Amino acid sequence: MSVNLFESQRTIANALTAHWRLYVFEGVVIVVLGVLAIAYPVFATLAVDLYLGWLFFFSGVLALVATFAVRHVPGFWWALVTALLAIVVGLALLLRPAAGIMSLTAVLTAFFIVEGAFQAAAALSYREAIPHSWGWLLASGIADLVLAAIIISGWPGTVDWTLGLLAGVSLVTSGWAILMVALSARSLVQSVKDSVGRC
Repeated sequence: MSVNLFESQRTIANALTAHWRLYVFEGVVIVVLGVLAIAYPVFATLAVDLYLGWLFFFSGVLALVATFAVRHVPGFWWALVTALLAIVVGLALLLRPAAGIMSLTAVLTAFFIVEGAFQAAAALSYREAIPHSWGWLLASGIADLVLAAIIISGWPGTVDWTLGLLAGVSLVTSGWAILMVALSARSLVQSVKDSVGRC
């Protein structure tokens, strides 16, 4: 098991060092897209709705084709219902984006409430078991609850920008992480070159 883990870590390290420039480019592009989403959250919110709409629609169509291709397999009706549901949800998001944006924001807000409450409760319950880090878990739970409160307090005005802003923040943090990993791999390549040059 540890040999396979070491081998996969080596493969990842080799890919990063060989293609670090491509990862830097990817990270920069994702950060730029994130900044644009933050700067234009209403447009980004619509883009999130349409993206999810197409994603649900196409996944539903593919699931429907796959379901009929293997219709003699147990669970046919369940697969058929879920495929049709994905198509309907996709079409609803595509044909009625305003309603889709409101629904997605409501679901996201409910998620923040539930996740925040559970994280806060878990932090308080486990503070003895994880004495040095329970505060971070509590802070994360409180942040989720505050975010939900901000969305609810400004409803329905917050619906216009919430999804776009959150998508933008996610893109910026993801892009930054990719960029930092790529630059770290570049540093590794440079150190190896310097070591070999001294020999």
